[in-house]
Amino acid sequence: MYSRLPAIDSLTDYRPKVPLRIYSAEGLLIGEFGEERRDFVHISEIPSFVKNAILAAEDNGFYQHGGIEFSGIARAAIANFISGRRGQGGSTITMQVARNFFLSSQRTYTRKLYEIAMAAKIENTLTKDQILEVYLNQIYLGQRAYGFASAAQIYFGKKLEDLTVGEAATIAGLPVAPSAYNPIVNPKRAMMRRGYVLGRMKELGYITPEVYEKEMAAPLVTATAKKKSTETRSNLAGSTVHAEYAAELARMLIFDIFGDETYTKGLNVYTTIRARDQRAAWSAVRRNLIQYDRKYGYRGPIGHVDISNPAKRAENIRQAISRTPTTPGMVPAVVTLVEKARIRVAMVGEEHDLDAESIKFAKPSLSPKAKEAMRLVPGSIVRVSKTEKGGWTLAQIPEVESGFISAEFNSGAVRALVGGFDFYLNMYNHVTQALRQPGSSFKPFIYSAALDKGFHP
Repeated sequence: MYSRLPAIDSLTDYRPKVPLRIYSAEGLLIGEFGEERRDFVHISEIPSFVKNAILAAEDNGFYQHGGIEFSGIARAAIANFISGRRGQGGSTITMQVARNFFLSSQRTYTRKLYEIAMAAKIENTLTKDQILEVYLNQIYLGQRAYGFASAAQIYFGKKLEDLTVGEAATIAGLPVAPSAYNPIVNPKRAMMRRGYVLGRMKELGYITPEVYEKEMAAPLVTATAKKKSTETRSNLAGSTVHAEYAAELARMLIFDIFGDETYTKGLNVYTTIRARDQRAAWSAVRRNLIQYDRKYGYRGPIGHVDISNPAKRAENIRQAISRTPTTPGMVPAVVTLVEKARIRVAMVGEEHDLDAESIKFAKPSLSPKAKEAMRLVPGSIVRVSKTEKGGWTLAQIPEVESGFISAEFNSGAVRALVGGFDFYLNMYNHVTQALRQPGSSFKPFIYSAALDKGFHP
């Protein structure tokens, strides 16, 4: 069997698939393209508490055994025999590397034998640190994240060295079941798994009882929760550059050069987009489109859901909101009450009365004579926005579109580019694709050139 094993060139010459990343002029990430979200980190750059967390969770004898822990395999075999199913595998970190690179995920005893043989071959070729480095960069951890560095960014918005011990334990608990212990989707189960890993770290002497108690008491706050909190406080979140149209344009240009390798070579592209200018342009385009569209009145709800059954009401509202496309600054909601001077809406876990401006804006939709598709009634699915005073107001996505570009005259450097109201709702770029006659909009360029040449009115 050993002689028939595949070569391990993919490990000795490890080249992970790293996505294309697009950056602003200041080095802020504005776009990422690739099947696998991964940040390669050398073993020497991985903090010891992160390594200890994964060793405690997956293989505390990693540096002592030869890649195969027969006691663990025997323990798993007995548990499987008693339960009557193949639920446990008893795989070491080396065996997991062998499985992820060279074998299928099918659970059979024959595959387990190949896994053991491959683990032995890997141990005879690579050092322990090399094996752990491959594992920490290659393992799938949910949310399209491959490797611990990528998972740290996706789940907590941090670099590895900035994680807390509890956050490292949360990520270390993911390899066994990324979906089940996903801290974004299943926070309660993730906290239970975190507790187990922290307990193992304490038992093995990796952390003190004081650190254990502190991390066990700490809340589980993911990057998604932080983002939602920020967007609730501000309609136009200032931390995001919102340069999706520029990033897509850069992706297209790079793809013309590198083809499919664009998404795996780990290319970093730096644009001339300035974050401050881009945010200002994005905010201006959206603000003015919303104001212009609002002058022409409310067009009615975007859908309807049945909320007549009290037992199913909350779940129907939740599903309706989750199916509704989102856009920054606008939150999907379901109307629960409509009176002459009052509109009440439900969001996930909360209800609010809309402001007086909403009553004026939606007046045509509140009339009994309004067409059925336009009427606001309990169960209507709408969008609402946070007001400056902290209340909520009725909103709608504009039907009108726009494009904006700001470029330096002398160098041609594009400092801001907005192709439309929302890239994820309409990817059509009104700057580069809307090939219409410029008309009078081109006069400022002609007059500017004339003034530059010394001509005067």
